[in-house]
Amino acid sequence: MVSVILERSRKKRLEQGHPWVYASEVASLEGEAQPGGLVEVRSHQGRYLGTGYYNPSSQIRVRMVSASPLTAMDTAFFTERLANCLQHRERFLPGADAYRLVYGEADFLPGLIVDRFADVLVVQILTLGMDLCRAEIVEVLTAVLQPRGIYERSDVAVRELEGLELRTGVLYGEVPRHVTVEENGLKVIVDIEEGQKTGYFFDQRENRAAIEPLIKGWGARSGITLQEITAEDGTVLKAPVNKSGKQVSFPYWDGATVLECFAHTGSFTLHACKYGAKKVTCLDVSAHAIESAKANVELNGFSDRVEFVVDDAFAYLRNQVKGLEERTERATGDGAQTGGKPAAKADTSKPMTAGGGRTWDVVILDPPAFAKTKSAVAGACRGYKDINLHGMKLVNEGGYLVTASCSYHMQPQLFLDTIQEAAKDAGKVLRLIEWRAAGKDHPQILGVDEGHYLKFAIFEVRSKK
Repeated sequence: MVSVILERSRKKRLEQGHPWVYASEVASLEGEAQPGGLVEVRSHQGRYLGTGYYNPSSQIRVRMVSASPLTAMDTAFFTERLANCLQHRERFLPGADAYRLVYGEADFLPGLIVDRFADVLVVQILTLGMDLCRAEIVEVLTAVLQPRGIYERSDVAVRELEGLELRTGVLYGEVPRHVTVEENGLKVIVDIEEGQKTGYFFDQRENRAAIEPLIKGWGARSGITLQEITAEDGTVLKAPVNKSGKQVSFPYWDGATVLECFAHTGSFTLHACKYGAKKVTCLDVSAHAIESAKANVELNGFSDRVEFVVDDAFAYLRNQVKGLEERTERATGDGAQTGGKPAAKADTSKPMTAGGGRTWDVVILDPPAFAKTKSAVAGACRGYKDINLHGMKLVNEGGYLVTASCSYHMQPQLFLDTIQEAAKDAGKVLRLIEWRAAGKDHPQILGVDEGHYLKFAIFEVRSKK
């Protein structure tokens, strides 16, 4: 077999479990390597380090697939790897019918993503080595899982870096455009063909469930408390009663008001409603996404508690903050500070110039990646600071900011530092309640920082004054 000989001065990442060999680390080839074919990787001393597939067109020259000699990525190879993937999901997600079945490098199948949506599978093939194994992959998935259909969503730009064209379409059987699956007891309609990435973001499954403690316990703020009352039949029971002494019939009297930005299919909205939210504002810039969210909300019977907004999240948050500041000025009668001196009193006889001015008990920010490259980090920091600064200003005192970043280049400490800067500018004190990463169907190999992309935090928000 062809051998890739590594530079003497390279960093010993392979020995620490990292699956990539960069072009700059390769000193020479012994033999003629075929694009996409298997090669043995050896140190400059000739010591065997593992086997991977080779692509001379990619900056990631070799992607490792085995720590022991391997002659072919055949059906036996994929059958063994798939069995391991299934075992892991069945152990940590018992009874689930929808999850990420294969997570690339973290499942020792670099360049391959497989998402399971009940009896439909969605495959994403990202690299040349895996692309050459398409037939074996489909054969094994069909034999082991017996799906109704398999659909390919290899329509991501990273394929172009591998010298591959983008591909989508049915690989096996029949695939409906929409499938309905269950997550945390909720029904979710997934658009296989036009949904983002492979149709749904499984990585936030456990994080969506983590908002449950935030959603109840808000009735007292409205003066509603549980009190003992006597029913007509003489039975004494506890019921919600408002400040006027009247019994409250609205079943979600103790629920939070919630704003979900970048809603996509409305997954956080669904969970907020399930856990008892009083009212949810579901926002996304995409009309298609909002239509998908509406369908999911209707399917779960939550339509009476959800309002939908098609708008840019940055603009919407800024507008609400502007309106809130104007309302505060009008309520206090104070103008803005200019040059250290108070400006003229706010003229409350004139209509407000800004709309908005709303606040929520819980604000959820789950944006797409702002930094897809290292060079984009500075701009991403500005973006994350902007949305978090305005988002936390709209959280009612003692409420919660739920915020996430799926940008790998936005490292965890940098993300926290950026939020801290936003809190300082907003005059807020944040208490970190929960810090999480991707779910159990997105395992992470220690030492492979590229897999540690998702940051998820829950903060309690309080004013400094």
